[in-house]
Amino acid sequence: MIEVLRQENVTVIRLGVTYRSLDDDVLEEVGGLLLTKAATVDPPRIVLDLSETTFFGSTFIELLVRVWKRLRERGGTLVLCGLQPFCTEVLRVTRLDSLWKNYPSQQEAVASAASFSNGE
Repeated sequence: MIEVLRQENVTVIRLGVTYRSLDDDVLEEVGGLLLTKAATVDPPRIVLDLSETTFFGSTFIELLVRVWKRLRERGGTLVLCGLQPFCTEVLRVTRLDSLWKNYPSQQEAVASAASFSNGE
């Protein structure tokens, strides 16, 4: 299940236990939703809660980059939260951890995204 909600003028997308592993089988559904939201939410601020996800690979990283670029083109931001150890390590090793802020809790991530300004 994917939960989409609004908090403090930020769109929060929470991937449930169905998305514990973000492999090619589920990426089409997740990707379509994320790319559509990145192109349409107003303001363009998304928090992606991955607290139930224990695995993702290069295809999901490519998707994250595309979502991030789409949001940036609109003057927005992408913030991650709840990354599990393996996923944190993947982003660190690929040095993509510098692109996206990552917070342990959804509340901290929403506060960061809500305070985002394009001049940041």
